Amino acid sequence: MTLVAPSLLAADYMNMASSIKEAENAGADYLHIDVMDGHFVPNLTFGIDMVEQISKTATIPLDVHLMLAKPENYIEKFAAAGAHIISVHMEATPHIHRVIQQIKQAGCKAGVVLNPGTPANVLEAILGDVDLVLQMTVNPGFGGQNFIESTVKNMRYLANWRHENCGSYVIEVDGGVNAETAEICKQAGVDVLVAGSYFFRAEDKKACVNGLKA
Repeated sequence: MTLVAPSLLAADYMNMASSIKEAENAGADYLHIDVMDGHFVPNLTFGIDMVEQISKTATIPLDVHLMLAKPENYIEKFAAAGAHIISVHMEATPHIHRVIQQIKQAGCKAGVVLNPGTPANVLEAILGDVDLVLQMTVNPGFGGQNFIESTVKNMRYLANWRHENCGSYVIEVDGGVNAETAEICKQAGVDVLVAGSYFFRAEDKKACVNGLKA
């Protein structure tokens, strides 16, 4: 079954609690939280304190995506703030295996993230260790971008590797998700769809979620 994770990057920041409830009432499975540091990506967004405040309101798991340089310096803090899943970029640390273990030791599910230009086969050594693989389908940093179709090759690789090696990770995509691109991703083997602008701009958010899941 396909899961949906609305991205709070596209929410109404002045009415965040209402945006969270909208997502929950629409049948969302996770809340996706993009943490950006202005170094690894050219933007600044939510920090540890914001994640902690969201965790006090939310009743569904927090899927925290760290777009940070040196993510290993922040794992325990985001875990303590209420993250359920913490995902870090393959490109952000030379010690990805160590960081994956660090996330698990902090009590969270561990995810690894790929930028659009990174081939999925670089993950082969750690695919047996992760709970989630997030394929970016836009270049990370800003919402509202167009889906990069060449990333579908990575999705298929991840789905095939999982099948051939009895893997247990889920495959998630983030960026440019709408009704059309969601279908492409699902056919490639994706399990979780992160939807930002498409969800929060929808007049009928429950129908939006149901449509992505269908």
